Amino acid sequence: MVSLALENKTIDCPYCGESNVIMVDTTAGSQEYVEDCEVCCQPILINVNVNNDEIVNLDVVREND
Repeated sequence: MVSLALENKTIDCPYCGESNVIMVDTTAGSQEYVEDCEVCCQPILINVNVNNDEIVNLDVVREND
């Protein structure tokens, strides 16, 4: 059985500036993925750096740039 460690993080959309809550699985290691803004529906590129199951850096940028 796989154990997940989900952590809620609040990010600001790089398009509209509204806050969004995302869930990050810290057991998956560092990752990069796209998630749509809950307000304006634009694609946000999320880059998460994880070390020892802890988030050490989280960056969000426009996916279309």
